Amino acid sequence: MNPLPPARFEELVADALDEVPPELMDLLDNVVVLVEDRNEEEPDLLGLYEGYALTERGWQYGGALPDRIMIYREAICDICETEDDVVEEVTITVVHEIAHHFGIDDDRLHELGWS
Repeated sequence: MNPLPPARFEELVADALDEVPPELMDLLDNVVVLVEDRNEEEPDLLGLYEGYALTERGWQYGGALPDRIMIYREAICDICETEDDVVEEVTITVVHEIAHHFGIDDDRLHELGWS
């Protein structure tokens, strides 16, 4: 499908974040969620977590720039046929990247059904 307009896609990302249980959102620490069109190095990548997972942070972490969760609008729209598909894929991608913030790797996510 054609990429959704940036403003509409950002609404979907915000809606997906609203679906995350508040007790988990409260645990997010020093992380920002951003929308970009594509990852330049891996154009088919749907999302990316850049930073230090909570499980990797130690005493030296203080003063670090925020971790970043990137959600890639065009890549997600490329694999979807309808806006409903985009809504579902955005939710999956947001949950997937938040899980990385908590130190959950791809293998464990796949075991849990978040492929």
